[in-house]
Amino acid sequence: MMHTQQVEKNRAESVSVSASQAVSVPPSAFTLSYSDNGLAWLCIDVPNESMNTLQSVFAEQVSAVLAELAQRTDLQGMVVYSGKDDNFIAGADIHMLADCQSAEEAQALATKGQQLFAALEALPFHTVAAIHGPCLGGGLELALACHSRVCTEATITRLGLPEVQLGLLPGSGGTQRLPRLIGVAGALDMILTGKALRGKKARALGVVDECVPQSILLDVAAKRALTPKPTRHLSWSARAMGGNALGRSVVFDQAAKKTQAKTRGNYPATDAILTVIKTGLEQGMDKGLALEAKRFGELVMSPESAALRSIFFATTAMKKERGANDEPMAIQRIGVLGGGLMGGGISHVSAAKAGYQVQIKDISNDGILNAMAYHYGLLEKQRQRKILRNTQVQQQMLRLSGGTTYRGFEKVDVVIEAVFEDLTLKHQMVKEVEAHAKPETIFATNTSSLPIHQIAEVAARPDNVIGLHYFSPVEKMPLVEVIPHQGTSESTIATVVKLAKQQGKTPIVVGDSAGFYVNRILAPYMNEAAYLLLSGEPIEHLDNALLDFGFPVGPITLLDEVGIDIGAKIMPILVQELGERFQGPDVFDVLLNDGRKGRKSGKGFYRYAGQGRHKKADEKKQVDKRVYKLLGIRPERNVDGHTLAMRCTLMMLNEAARCLDEGVVQSARDGDVGAIFGIGFPPFLGGPFRYMDQLGVASVVAQLYQHADLYGERFLPCERLVAMAQAGQVFYPAEAESQ
Repeated sequence: MMHTQQVEKNRAESVSVSASQAVSVPPSAFTLSYSDNGLAWLCIDVPNESMNTLQSVFAEQVSAVLAELAQRTDLQGMVVYSGKDDNFIAGADIHMLADCQSAEEAQALATKGQQLFAALEALPFHTVAAIHGPCLGGGLELALACHSRVCTEATITRLGLPEVQLGLLPGSGGTQRLPRLIGVAGALDMILTGKALRGKKARALGVVDECVPQSILLDVAAKRALTPKPTRHLSWSARAMGGNALGRSVVFDQAAKKTQAKTRGNYPATDAILTVIKTGLEQGMDKGLALEAKRFGELVMSPESAALRSIFFATTAMKKERGANDEPMAIQRIGVLGGGLMGGGISHVSAAKAGYQVQIKDISNDGILNAMAYHYGLLEKQRQRKILRNTQVQQQMLRLSGGTTYRGFEKVDVVIEAVFEDLTLKHQMVKEVEAHAKPETIFATNTSSLPIHQIAEVAARPDNVIGLHYFSPVEKMPLVEVIPHQGTSESTIATVVKLAKQQGKTPIVVGDSAGFYVNRILAPYMNEAAYLLLSGEPIEHLDNALLDFGFPVGPITLLDEVGIDIGAKIMPILVQELGERFQGPDVFDVLLNDGRKGRKSGKGFYRYAGQGRHKKADEKKQVDKRVYKLLGIRPERNVDGHTLAMRCTLMMLNEAARCLDEGVVQSARDGDVGAIFGIGFPPFLGGPFRYMDQLGVASVVAQLYQHADLYGERFLPCERLVAMAQAGQVFYPAEAESQ
């Protein structure tokens, strides 16, 4: 048995596989060392990188390792571990996929990976992967090629095959080894969703053999490596759920139906995953691997994968950006004004994700209790799923405090205001915070439509005032809009951007204009759906059309979810600030006068019979047909679904181009990320700007003119799009040149 400190000693004395090579050759990411008891240690440590990722240039390095191991006859086992402190292998470097000019090139990459991992699996001695930190994608495929796996129970340890989220499938044997290890049902669930498992869950499913404290990881792995190679047998439950032909057929049928319901045929990777796994189990692993590599190559070249990878690269780049040319100030304590749904969510992510002490101020104790209960409810769900222990829940609860006065706000560094959408009330909040907080305290307003400069008009220190627009539910929605007004300081911007990232959000800095970016491009889309509804198109037809197009919810359902009363407040502000093109059909007053606020009032366009503990009853919600009579509509399908979807989406595309032209968003990249993360613009289309590049800007302009002739001037293309169409321009010129 070899202890952790002995590993460090061996690493220092190790014989690197590249040691005999010329000095000009970069050091290998794979280093072999040996202990006296017949154990080999393979350390993976990519030079000059904080994270281990698998790269195509490593093929020769791994081959050299395998060649050296083949010459040894004295080995009883090997431990594969990471030289990084906080990660095993975070996956393959997907930049190399962009270099592939054809499906055949991408297929060759997959085939090479399969061959290397097959050689690792064929080693005659027991090979154990010792996993701490992220073990994802190609990292898990490498671990699956080992004969056993041991992981830590640390929070940062995650195991998964997330390739589907990039429009791909695991290409180095993952589709074949995982089902054979844990059964078809469990493997399909992991691969089709791309979800990552914590250590204990991975152990329960059989993905790893042991889950241990980090302090003994290497010792446990070494002890296991010195035992005979294991013979794998599926558990009884795994056999029952797909270990035989009948069971497999049932599992695949169920998975296909469930997947189709979620993807609606817009994500080709899911169909490929089902086909490849089924082929391997029915025709043998060799056939499965061959098809895996082939379909991997095809998916790499698909427009869906290219779009999804672009979003990955965009968000990765944004993580490194500060949003301003100044350093963020230090934060110790957060204040939140308002204990409602938004205030409760903001308090939760500030405490649970960012780790700050949070002080809530509300006009009543009921508001404070509501925010506390909201925080506790989310923590309790994590405790029930065994993500948190009781003591951790208690510790998290202690981070929240509250009251009906500003007592203690002199210690707060950032105050996030989440009160009603009323300018007078927000002016009052600014004055009160400035009276009770430190001079340098930042005032961040969670307004969804009011211009920030109007809120800052009454501020004695307007440089500290900024917009911070969250989306509901706060704990789930990944986006936040950071909105500086003309007088906001660079330090304030940088501080709020950093805070948003700590809260687990992707922040985009947007211009101070009514509706900002997300609500501004959403409003004309929603208005057009309302026009279609009043023309007689049935509610469910409208919603299904946009679901088929790729949006996560239909526009009518979305209005019910957000609240018809909220829409009624926002639309007049947009009309007043931005013009008549935002004037939608007059339906809000009619609905509100009938008590229809949406889901929260139990009725809107749909009926919501199930509430509270009976809420599952409304999962198959029904259209409330009384709405048709209320609005004077005789529902009848007259337009096909795709035509409906394009009519709504064109309004969104046109407004997105206006926002870029006016500087509301700083780049097409920010606009795409904002639309996808903020309103669920179909990710496989890459965002509004990538979608316009895909369609061709000239085609978009032509369609807008056609719609303007049919439905009115609101469809007239903006000047930016017309100019781009005439010049043959695109929103991502660098990518167009590289093709």
